[in-house]
Amino acid sequence: MSRPLRIEYPGAWHHVMNRGRRREDIFLQSDDYDAFLKIVREAAEVWNLKVAAYCLMSNHYHLLVQTPDANLARCMRHINGVYTQHFNRKHHQDGQLFRGRYKAVLVEEDSHLLEVMRYIHRNPLNAGLAKHLDEYPWSSHPGYLSSEKHWDWMTKDQLLTMLTSESSKRKELYLDFVSKGEPQEITAFYGMKKLSSVLGGDAFKEWVRSRFSHLKPQEIPEAQILAVTPEKIITLVCAYFNIEAARLKKSQRGIENLPRDIAIYLSRCHSRKTLTEIGGVFGIKNYSTVSSAVERIKIRKNHDNGLRRDIDKLTQMIAKSQQQT
Repeated sequence: MSRPLRIEYPGAWHHVMNRGRRREDIFLQSDDYDAFLKIVREAAEVWNLKVAAYCLMSNHYHLLVQTPDANLARCMRHINGVYTQHFNRKHHQDGQLFRGRYKAVLVEEDSHLLEVMRYIHRNPLNAGLAKHLDEYPWSSHPGYLSSEKHWDWMTKDQLLTMLTSESSKRKELYLDFVSKGEPQEITAFYGMKKLSSVLGGDAFKEWVRSRFSHLKPQEIPEAQILAVTPEKIITLVCAYFNIEAARLKKSQRGIENLPRDIAIYLSRCHSRKTLTEIGGVFGIKNYSTVSSAVERIKIRKNHDNGLRRDIDKLTQMIAKSQQQT
């Protein structure tokens, strides 16, 4: 049986779900929930993933996300893959954690975005895990009621503005909205044995059919964007810094090699390769060395404007090079 077509386009909204293999738990303790959310935040930062809502249940999760760069598959490969590594390492297991590929429902922004947010936040109530929304700790519901900065990573204002343009009334209207049960349309949609890949009105569904019906799975634009290789990234980094490729494949203890770290970081962000595979390209035997290089750049670019500009320019070069292939 062929895999369902992944509909990807810049700015698309997706309700993403996945559950444990054989419905087994994927979160066993509070540290697991925290680790998963940390990985989601990392994907939001590195790949410009906009996260509007989430709910983590013991054996599955829900995310409502927007992809300005049409890169859902890349983001989810990171989230599912890195979390599986965490879970297996933490609980002394190995192998597959999830039942398979994630399920992604394309959501019409104007008519159904708020409904999906409400469905996600009410999941613990519908599952009988809580009597009140504020009793459940592993959803973004508290973030919609809070103005604290640690919730700033989430994209919630866009949805709250759909309720009212008056900021002083948003909390009250949000609480009133989520306190009501889902309409029959939403209950029926998520109750289908085989969940549809599109949630929206007839006009939106027709637009999706007319725009993407000609595509085959291998022709999804997002998959083409991800075709960049570490070797291609090395070529672009060398051209940008006017250096030889050999410089990126050697290191000396105690001496910084910033172009090399940048190339490794970009390879992690934009290629399909694992840490071990990236290490092989750069002559690195231990995947943890690759991970350390990635972390150095992630931390440094938060306070180094020059580095951030270099990475932005190189990212644009990568995108341009893919458009020409």
